[in-house]
Amino acid sequence: MERKEIQLLVISLGIVFLTLLVTLLVIFFYFLKKKNHYLVDKMESELYFQSELIKTRIEIKDQTLSEISKELHDNIGQIVSVGIMQLNMYINSGKVVQENELRDLKGILAKSLDEIRILSRIINKDNLLQSNFIEAIKQDLERVKKLKKIQYKYTLSGEIPEINEEHDLFIYRIFQEALHNSLKHSRSDLFEVNITTTADLFCLDIKDFGIGYDPLIANSGIGLNNMRLRAKLIGANLIMKSDASGTAVTLEYPLTKNDET
Repeated sequence: MERKEIQLLVISLGIVFLTLLVTLLVIFFYFLKKKNHYLVDKMESELYFQSELIKTRIEIKDQTLSEISKELHDNIGQIVSVGIMQLNMYINSGKVVQENELRDLKGILAKSLDEIRILSRIINKDNLLQSNFIEAIKQDLERVKKLKKIQYKYTLSGEIPEINEEHDLFIYRIFQEALHNSLKHSRSDLFEVNITTTADLFCLDIKDFGIGYDPLIANSGIGLNNMRLRAKLIGANLIMKSDASGTAVTLEYPLTKNDET
């Protein structure tokens, strides 16, 4: 009797052990599958982030080339044309060139030199972004003021934060798209750009005073989806509000969270 009980106990223990072993194996393979799935998702996310980063760099370069083209055509080309016209007038007149006329021509040449210097800063914008993307934002505002005769108000509250070089490219591109949208659609002659930083948060606020748009019918053609996507990729919060009094775009980028990552 005792022998049968011992056999039964051994069998029972064997079944329990086998059950535990199977359970542990199932749990192990389940978590292994979850881990592999997580690693694949993480890899896909990193690849997607890098592809968007490359796309952003290309877009910034395309925007820079567009700015250079406009500067060459609208400013430097016209200034040089005026100088050539004056020189032709002096040559065709057959008269001695007066001192005041030479001063006028010197002023035209000096203005064209100033325009070339501005153009040089635009060409070097990529280098500027590597050290201080906020300066690039200020230069864009100055260029808009100069070329389009549009006024702006700019304020910076707090210290300039150290932001991941890849992330600041996304922030700068979001600014570019918001500014471009306003210039193209708002009909506003005034812009406000406010940058506020604390220990935990970088906040970029862009506001125009134009006609606004209906968020329900706005499509991706004005870059809203791209802006939302890039904000999401860097863990930022993008808030867009628009009505008949104008459009406001606010980007909230958490500094502490992204520093840890």
